[in-house]
Amino acid sequence: MTLCRTLAITGATGFVGQAVMDEAAKQGIARGITLRALTRRDQPGVEGVTWIRGDLADEAGLARLVEGADAVLHIAGVVNAPSMAKFVAGNVVGTQKVVAAARGAGVPRFVHVSSMAAREPGLSEYCRTKRLGEEIVQTSGLNWAAVRPPAVYGPRDTEMFELFKLARLGLIPVPKGGRTSLIHVGDLARLLLTLVTADTPSGVIYEVDDGRAIDGQSRGWAHTELALAIGDAVGKKPRVVEISPRLVHLGARIDRLVRRGGAKLTPDRALYMCHPDWVCDPQAAPPPELWVPQVPTPAGLAATAQWYRDSGWL
Repeated sequence: MTLCRTLAITGATGFVGQAVMDEAAKQGIARGITLRALTRRDQPGVEGVTWIRGDLADEAGLARLVEGADAVLHIAGVVNAPSMAKFVAGNVVGTQKVVAAARGAGVPRFVHVSSMAAREPGLSEYCRTKRLGEEIVQTSGLNWAAVRPPAVYGPRDTEMFELFKLARLGLIPVPKGGRTSLIHVGDLARLLLTLVTADTPSGVIYEVDDGRAIDGQSRGWAHTELALAIGDAVGKKPRVVEISPRLVHLGARIDRLVRRGGAKLTPDRALYMCHPDWVCDPQAAPPPELWVPQVPTPAGLAATAQWYRDSGWL
């Protein structure tokens, strides 16, 4: 497999970005190519990594990031925000600026991390802006690929960590009905590094998950199944309570009142959570010769729970 010589990464200090950096080091890629990573603040030195000061609004910083790069991996984005303007700034305008920088530098390859949310642009502000980000990439004229991850879990994650904490307490409320797919962050990182190579397809959008099949057909996890699996991972048998969309939205309003800007369950997130189908389409999966998941979810959840314990989170 041919690897690019210089890879520019946005979002390298975030959950998925750090996993990509870890995977690059594990594969020895850092010894063969230069990794350039965008950062808002000073970072400790990492072998094979050049930190570029800037953010998605900093056109000069983005130009420095992509200059001479063989590929751009655009991971940065906004998952939770208090307003539509914040979502637009992170997921739309930010993507426009990264694409413009890549085009200006003549970057040969662009890989965009989107979200399953982009399938339902009318559902919420987050969903709408993720779809708009995809459309910017699709019409960029670049050699591009996009990935729509479902729920991503693994070490350092602060979003699904909330469920691990609830499992330890013995009670997990979940939206009534519905299914979701999952992917371990390490599996996602492997795919993203594969897609920056020169011999992978252009103009494709992949939906990726843990490969779980039920009766050889449907995939994904019912919300109650996932809650019980997380309970197993932390050594508990929690009570799982299905709650109506109305109560989920009420909980979002309460969380906003209590935690204000730090709220995890926002009204926009509640809309996303109550949608009944976030299961990946098997027809949109990467071809198996390109990538297959390697982390079974029960083992991945257990390892993630152990990481939380070792790190003092649980």
